[in-house]
Amino acid sequence: MDGSTAAEDREPYSLDDNMDEEEQKGKGTWKHAAFHIATTIATPAAYAPLPFALASLGWSLGVNSLVGATLATWYSSILLASLWKWNGKKQITYRHLAESIFGFWGYWSIAFFQQVASLGNNIAIQIAAGSSLKAVYKHYHEDGKLTLQHFIIFFGIFELLLSQLPDIHSLRWVNGLCTFCTIGFAGTTIGVTIYNGKIADRKSVSYNLQGSSSLKMFKAFNALGAIAFSFGDAMLPEIQNTVREPAKKNIYKGVSAAYTVIVLTYWQLAFSGYWAFGSEVQPYILNSLTTPGWTIIMANLFAVAQISGCYQIYCRPTYAYFEDKAPRKRTANHLPAKNYLFRLVFTSIYIALITLVAAAMPFFGDFVSICGAIGFTPLDFVFPAVAYLKSGRGPQSTKLRISIQIVNVVISTWFSVVAVLGCVGAIKLIVEDVQMYKFFHDM
Repeated sequence: MDGSTAAEDREPYSLDDNMDEEEQKGKGTWKHAAFHIATTIATPAAYAPLPFALASLGWSLGVNSLVGATLATWYSSILLASLWKWNGKKQITYRHLAESIFGFWGYWSIAFFQQVASLGNNIAIQIAAGSSLKAVYKHYHEDGKLTLQHFIIFFGIFELLLSQLPDIHSLRWVNGLCTFCTIGFAGTTIGVTIYNGKIADRKSVSYNLQGSSSLKMFKAFNALGAIAFSFGDAMLPEIQNTVREPAKKNIYKGVSAAYTVIVLTYWQLAFSGYWAFGSEVQPYILNSLTTPGWTIIMANLFAVAQISGCYQIYCRPTYAYFEDKAPRKRTANHLPAKNYLFRLVFTSIYIALITLVAAAMPFFGDFVSICGAIGFTPLDFVFPAVAYLKSGRGPQSTKLRISIQIVNVVISTWFSVVAVLGCVGAIKLIVEDVQMYKFFHDM
């Protein structure tokens, strides 16, 4: 898979080239699949905006939207997994699957959505990491002069160092730490949120939607995009390619196990965060926590450690593209120094651009929403339903087949609308934030 075909040479977003030999053989169990899926989806950057999303929708609409999105993405993941070898050939990447069903435009459409998801996710991650680092700094230096932008830059430098590691496999020690930190972040944040809610003056907590009628509408649109972002997983076919046969059965079990974990964590944090702080909850939930201080520090450090690995996962495909295009010469024992220099240059340019955008417009909730609307909504909600219809697959029972077709049409139509509304809401709020805070504002 290492660039040996013409299709791979043209790919702008290739995970295949980074797969080691063990992954290509598909030796993973359903437990391994569950681990990969849960780790890809359940990051602090995904958890953090959920209470704010509920606050923008209200209890009734917010709960229904979160539950509906959970069920829809679980169902869509099952559909996507069922297309494994749908035409008798392994679909080893999302783009290859799209190309096999929709042809040229399917391939490049998925490539575009994956790239948007990758860039948007990393901007959101960098803002989240900067916010967490600043919170730790302010805890020890309340009158300190360092701003959010400083910490966004510090995190960018750290990611540049990690980016010099050659491939995803070389990040296994980082991802091992991230797994521990995911559990630590979820447990700590949920516990501290409930504690803060209990010690708060409950009479002062309001759940009323804030702002004018038009602002409420745009915030609701924005919230839909944020919820879509929280279920972002643009790599399911790539993950399925690592699973041993029977791949379908194993990935079904892996998806269901992963979503069990997600339900236990996502829903609890979303509901407890909104309950604790009401309409005043911050877009990044950790910014709403006040006491006890040491637990907040723990949660913020868990968040930074976890998303440092997630950042690398989402930027590696872009790195692979540039490396494939670079003229390189290997010796028997090492890579020439100029290859390392080339890698340093293009990784520096990529991270500098991400850092610049994150520092200039540190509006976490808005970037989460626009990334969810433009990147993850098409990948996680719309495409699986449409691809399943187009492939002609379905159960033999006529009634069940018709029922699935109806459900797929409803999901693809509704979430196409959500993508547009989420994009409109995010752009509207970004424009307002820029006017209110100006560029490089210390949030």
